[in-house]
Amino acid sequence: MTDLDETSNDGSRYPIQGEALKNNGQRRRVALVDDDIDFVETLATNLKEEGFDVQPFTDGRTAIAALIGGEPVDVVLLDWRMPGMNGLEVLRELRQCGVATPVIFLTMLCDDIYEEAALTSGALDFVDKSRRLPILLKRIERIGAGQTQALDPAQQENDQIRLGALELRFDISRAFWNGQPVGLTLTEFRMLALLARKPNEDVSFRELYDLVHGKDFLAGAGAHGYQANCRTFIKRIRMKFRAVDPNFEHIRNYARFGYRWVP
Repeated sequence: MTDLDETSNDGSRYPIQGEALKNNGQRRRVALVDDDIDFVETLATNLKEEGFDVQPFTDGRTAIAALIGGEPVDVVLLDWRMPGMNGLEVLRELRQCGVATPVIFLTMLCDDIYEEAALTSGALDFVDKSRRLPILLKRIERIGAGQTQALDPAQQENDQIRLGALELRFDISRAFWNGQPVGLTLTEFRMLALLARKPNEDVSFRELYDLVHGKDFLAGAGAHGYQANCRTFIKRIRMKFRAVDPNFEHIRNYARFGYRWVP
């Protein structure tokens, strides 16, 4: 079982402050859904020690019934692999029933295909179970506090970029458009970030595609076959933004060269 706690060299715990409280001073309520009873008990204990109220569930159906009919929670921590009803099915049913509570997947499934499926279905984050407790607490704090909402338009810090309606959060590798999450894979996020760091500047196919497999990787047919692959990535990014905003037109083509972000 994974130990999600974080300790200093002398064995004492690093102080974690603020994550467990809302702006009104109330304790955050977390629903933890995982069929691994030992994992649930350990993580629930750690979260309670940090000041959270935790509702543990070991199956999806029970969690759904409680989340629909019970008191609201601030964040749902959801496992992917569960018998009977997996985490993705739980998430989709919650959304179909009108439960919009932010969901963070906790899983050992780290491939992009799982992350993309989770984000496309409405999850806001996808965290490897091996990450330590302070990382998870920071994710809960950011998402549970609603810090994905609009910031000062002039604000641009090391861990975030804001260009008009676009917000990029580098601490969680997530993109938001007008405050709404856009379900990008990690590779798509990196491509978008490269464009956003150079607004109104042309970025080449090669520069963008190097983010996928590394510098000068050859893909597709011929010396410039990677360009077709790059176009596929950009097409997917555009489609995901247009799912949030049908009028999205901020990634422009630069013929035979690449793309640019137009704020």
